[in-house]
Order: sequence, then structure tokens, then C-alpha cells
Amino acid sequence: MKNLTLAIFTLFLFFSLTTYSQEKNINKLKVFPNPAINVINVLGLKNSNKANITLLDSYGNIVLKHFWEIKNNALNIPVSSLSAGIYVINIQSQEQQFQTKFYKK
Repeated sequence: MKNLTLAIFTLFLFFSLTTYSQEKNINKLKVFPNPAINVINVLGLKNSNKANITLLDSYGNIVLKHFWEIKNNALNIPVSSLSAGIYVINIQSQEQQFQTKFYKK
């Protein structure tokens, strides 16, 4: 029963997660395609020499953690090796912080 309660609580937290950003122009950020097959594109980011990119599965486990340079206000994250499911992208740099979820087919 504890495991079921924990699973339901985890799903509630996960699905109540909203996209957030420290930037005021959150509407200018675009994440696509959703659902994704090979790559997730994030447009509207601020350029950064070193952004910490983390992908979490629906259980909160880190499935990808990498430092990338954001160029041309865009980031392409390869997701072809991930299993189908719901994931959270977390992007942190000195210039911004952004988090959203996506579905992998």
C-alpha cells in the first residue's frame, strides 16, 4: 500500500509540474516535437557557454546529465536512446533556468 501511495503521489507531483523559467518571456520558449522520437529542440533560450542539461524520467531518476553550449538561442537534445515515456528537461545556466516535460515515443 505504501508503494502505491508513493507512486500516486509521485505521479501527482510530476503531472502538476508546470513549465517555469526565471525569464519573463516564457511564452517565447518552444520545445518540440512533443512527442519526440530522436531529438528534442528547445528554441528561445539565451546563449550560454556552459549550460547544465538534465533529463529525468517519471520516477525522478537522472537519465542524462551533460554540459552543453547553447548557440543561436537553441538546443538540440538527442533522445533516441531513451525508452518511451514521460521525461523532464531541466536547463540551468548563469543566464536562465528552465524546466518542462516531454513525451518520448
